Amino acid sequence: MMYDAEYFLRFVKIFAKYLEENREYLTQLDAAIGDGDHGINMDRGAKAALERLGTTNAGTPGAIMRTVGMALLSSVGGAAGPLYGTVFMRMSMAFRNKEKIDDKELVAGLEQALLGIKGLGKAEVGDKTMVDVWEPVVEFMKENIENGRTLPEICEDVIALAEESMKATIPLQARKGRASYLGERSIGHQDPGATSSYYFFRSLCEAIGGR
Repeated sequence: MMYDAEYFLRFVKIFAKYLEENREYLTQLDAAIGDGDHGINMDRGAKAALERLGTTNAGTPGAIMRTVGMALLSSVGGAAGPLYGTVFMRMSMAFRNKEKIDDKELVAGLEQALLGIKGLGKAEVGDKTMVDVWEPVVEFMKENIENGRTLPEICEDVIALAEESMKATIPLQARKGRASYLGERSIGHQDPGATSSYYFFRSLCEAIGGR
């Protein structure tokens, strides 16, 4: 399957919708183990991204990802801005100026985004961060695409895995970021970055289905 600019615009709009609808939920999750601003910051960033997309002529997948990345870097505070900004900027660089992106290229862009997240946050699976969702999901997508399946065929499983991985952060003790300062008190709370990452992958898959 091929993904053009219209697909990526749809993805960003769906992601922004989830962030707006779940702003208070994400903020409550972050209040338990962080600064209490993840939902507010992500919603602000998504709105800034949509506004910037509405005033620029981003006509390729890469240009759209770059526009979103720049908006997030300039408008989102805390750790979320640099991390999610890196996600979209890395995807933009992977897509370059291509008019359409295929399944392998999309997953390659997500791989680069994951490398950017890990490089910036120095986190690994098990540290109770967004990496706990990103790494298993991207690895699952890559393995399936290499075995000849398409993203639409596996998207239901991708969403399920993202949700499962998000919930798996609840019993973990945080080892990175502000949550790590709480030590054992971070156990029993779902990680907010893992939660927004679940919405990211859910949005990506729903955009494929056009829902």
